Amino acid sequence: MVWACLLCAAVASGASRFSFHILGDEAGSWPAVLSSIGLVNGAIGPAGVVVAQRGTDAPFEEWAGRVERGTLLVLEGESPLAAAFGFRASDRPKVRTQSVEDLLTPELRIIWEKPLDLPVFDIPLNARVFARERWGKAPLMAGYRRGEGGVLWIAAPPGPNGGYERFPYIPQALTSLGLEAPFHSRRLWAFFDSSYRLRADPEYLAKQWRAGGVAALHVAAWHFWERDAQRDEYLRRLMEACHRNAILVYAWVEFPHVSEQFWNDHPQWREQTALLQDAQLDWRKLMNLSNPETAEAVYEGLRSLLTGFDWDGVNLAELYFESLEGHDNAARFTPMNKDVRREFQSRRNTDPLELFDAQSPRHWSKNTQGLANFLDYRADLARRQQEQWIGHIEEIRRAKPYLDLTLTHIDDRFDTSMREKLGADTSRVLPLLQRHDFTLLIEDPATIWNLGPRRYPQIAARYAPLTPAREKLAIDINIVERYQDVYPTKQQTGTELFQLVHMAAGAFARVAVYFENSIPRGDWGLLASAASSVERVQQSGSTLVIDSRRGVGVPWKGPATVDGKAWPIASDTVTWLPAGSHVIESTLQSPSMRVLDFNGDLKSAKSTVAGIEFSYQNNARALALLDRVPAHVEIDGEEVKPDMRGNVLVLPRGQHFVTLIPGKQSER
Repeated sequence: MVWACLLCAAVASGASRFSFHILGDEAGSWPAVLSSIGLVNGAIGPAGVVVAQRGTDAPFEEWAGRVERGTLLVLEGESPLAAAFGFRASDRPKVRTQSVEDLLTPELRIIWEKPLDLPVFDIPLNARVFARERWGKAPLMAGYRRGEGGVLWIAAPPGPNGGYERFPYIPQALTSLGLEAPFHSRRLWAFFDSSYRLRADPEYLAKQWRAGGVAALHVAAWHFWERDAQRDEYLRRLMEACHRNAILVYAWVEFPHVSEQFWNDHPQWREQTALLQDAQLDWRKLMNLSNPETAEAVYEGLRSLLTGFDWDGVNLAELYFESLEGHDNAARFTPMNKDVRREFQSRRNTDPLELFDAQSPRHWSKNTQGLANFLDYRADLARRQQEQWIGHIEEIRRAKPYLDLTLTHIDDRFDTSMREKLGADTSRVLPLLQRHDFTLLIEDPATIWNLGPRRYPQIAARYAPLTPAREKLAIDINIVERYQDVYPTKQQTGTELFQLVHMAAGAFARVAVYFENSIPRGDWGLLASAASSVERVQQSGSTLVIDSRRGVGVPWKGPATVDGKAWPIASDTVTWLPAGSHVIESTLQSPSMRVLDFNGDLKSAKSTVAGIEFSYQNNARALALLDRVPAHVEIDGEEVKPDMRGNVLVLPRGQHFVTLIPGKQSER
């Protein structure tokens, strides 16, 4: 009986805040704020996150007791309940509020689109101020711990739409008051450019990335195109650190950009703009891949790159043409090299360069059909080059069959101008999924970065009728400063970032973020929770029922059974579940060994008398972090010599069944 009570208490303390509840009939934007970090909407229980909106009058004694027992109570604006907890509007003149200083990142410019005249509030002496009006320093968000729970107060509603318009860091304030992330996903992809990270320790970075939910790092491979002892050693150390932390590493290539040195060494192979200038556009220096000599040299370089390092996959990214200004800007319009012009002329009996000659009767402004013909040719050329390079990578796969392949392609279903501007036509690319094994990573264009998180389900809906291969579709989120007028911050952070990731994860099989260095430090702690997708949670004592779309990590302390079986896929604080509905219960029996972290799509698992068994599927190699080195490994019923990277077992690409018999206990 004592053991049962202890088990219940352990589970409750680690898993007590799965849900939120909004008092009153109008929830406003609060569900969007709280669900962005994985909380689910549910009834008030003994603990959870509860929001009392403006004007709430409820018995203080009852809510003080709930807070003492673990509830996190959020108070909005002025109300009798807020006053009872010590947040009272004073008689001082109201403050016109538009510029906000959040003490998590005081240097960040937070600007409200519309100012509010707010009372100056008196707050309890023990309250910590999280945000304040930038100039007068009037408190706008503050809170304090009380018993097992806490109280968070904000001076105004969070915002009319997504709930991030005024206070980006409400989730971080809640964690400061004791909120633990309810769920974890480790399925994110992240882009990495070593030029931003030359002084950072790869092991430190890898631990941060994995804790933040990163499954694969897409490394800017153009920096390593040519051999260089110092750079090569850095890349190997980076790969080793990632593999030790169960992170896959992909070679991210940006054809027709190859590398800085390749550009310098081969001026005769450079792409040309419509002004017949070398195509150095922004950071990319474009090469003419339509030239057979160029293509052969690039292929040999790619083969050397992919076979010379321990890559897990390849990302063939943005293989189309410039620019976002389209044919309106001849100085940026490509391709206009001799090979392309010759091929188009053989088909249409006209030199496409005439489309950009203002004196020619064939100038695009007078020749709409001629322009349409070339833009159609250009989109088809992009598709042909994409398939050509997919084929080249498949040739390299013969030597390294475990390599995964991703094709990053800008979206042209939401912003339909992308086809004319870039030659990017997904209707031509999607059929390739039937002939080749790759993931299509859809990048939303800069023109729609201001439209907010709700665009991701809309983008997914536009692709659904175009291909049956929906599990092969992924989405790329650009976490960068936007050129549009956006509020409250130029770059996505806090609740807005979490909503982007959360809604994208609900709409696509995989989510990538560009890029890891642009994600603010204060956001990493909740990123893995934002990426989780849980449809249902039920809790009864020490039993939990979790229904997740793609698998999830659940906070849990102590041994557990899942669906009645002793469960070996768990760390000391998180139990990892496959997709679907599962029942977790406490047990006194620990498994003989554990998989502490797993980078693959887990299908099933159980602990046996001799060891553990599990099955999985993965498009790349799968990485299993073990609590001890196994003495015996079987894959699909056959004994194999284990490929160990420290305590990480490297498993083959595809769908497999694994049996592990433990060796000596690890010191990890």
